[in-house]
Amino acid sequence: MTVRAGDAVDVLLVSLGSTAGLRAVDGELVDSMRRAGARVAVAAARPTRTVRTLALTDLGWALAARRAAEAELSRLTPAAVIYSTCTAALFWPRPGAIRFDATAAANRPGRHGFWQRPVERRRLRGASLLLPQSEGALSELPGGETGGVPAIVVPVPVEPSRPVSEQGAPAGAAGDEPGARDIAAITYAANPHKKGLDRVLAAWRAARRPGEELLVAGARAEDLRAAGYELAGEEGVRVLGLLATGEYRALLRRARVFLCAPRREDYGIAQLEALADGCLLVTTPAPGPYVALPIARALDGRLVGDDLSGSLRIALEDPTSGYAARAREALLPFARAAVDRVVAEQLLPRLLP
Repeated sequence: MTVRAGDAVDVLLVSLGSTAGLRAVDGELVDSMRRAGARVAVAAARPTRTVRTLALTDLGWALAARRAAEAELSRLTPAAVIYSTCTAALFWPRPGAIRFDATAAANRPGRHGFWQRPVERRRLRGASLLLPQSEGALSELPGGETGGVPAIVVPVPVEPSRPVSEQGAPAGAAGDEPGARDIAAITYAANPHKKGLDRVLAAWRAARRPGEELLVAGARAEDLRAAGYELAGEEGVRVLGLLATGEYRALLRRARVFLCAPRREDYGIAQLEALADGCLLVTTPAPGPYVALPIARALDGRLVGDDLSGSLRIALEDPTSGYAARAREALLPFARAAVDRVVAEQLLPRLLP
């Protein structure tokens, strides 16, 4: 949707878009607001150069978000502005609502967030509305309080990538849909250290049986090599690199297990997508909002724990009956229709009184 100078606009979304995941999340919110009848424009931050530290990375992206917002505000007069991520709001040219999966206070400890945290506190208290993606993100606010700013939890929509009738069931999961699950396990390693790829690989090597294969998605072999992971030629491990969404979700439909061991999880969209596409979720506990963690525990507590290799063998050899069907039910609050109701009935009326 192209918005021309002078066009009436209800909402300007300032999109940081520093990762493909963030861009997809912003696109979902924009589409949801438009389905509710709002006229929405997007100010997209332009990519910055790679720098060595998180503090400098955030500085570059925050400045890029300000430039993008200023450019759109110079030609448009939106009734409301939403800054997508706390980083996008750090240098805002105009106060607005802030949408976030986590705060710098929670995920930028020590020197990594030495300048971001105090600025963030001022922005959160000066916002017109807070839009955390989960209750966990809301609970991580500095001091655990909103400072009197109203807050509405707006989840990220998660849907199965194919109709349920076309989803294959995890091997041995009696009572779910029949189908081929020819991949033992898959993991997502876009940020290998944060995602705990070293712990995933250690568990896989300890638990793997002949003929089983772990697919590593979300990172190129050369990037993993630069990060200290030399996986070329390792039996039972295949690095897939960067995949289009359709290709990646097709692999989830073939995988029996989604294996992960994050050091911190701000949201966990990859885990939710895996559950939506019928995978068993094997994970270690992790700090952060991690919305899939309580769901995974409720589905099968044996698959959540520090003994990742033991949990993996249980998932592959003794999966609980009806896991995929119960996962779909647990994900109903994340369905696009459910999120659309939150946007239409709570977000827009508060944002555009």
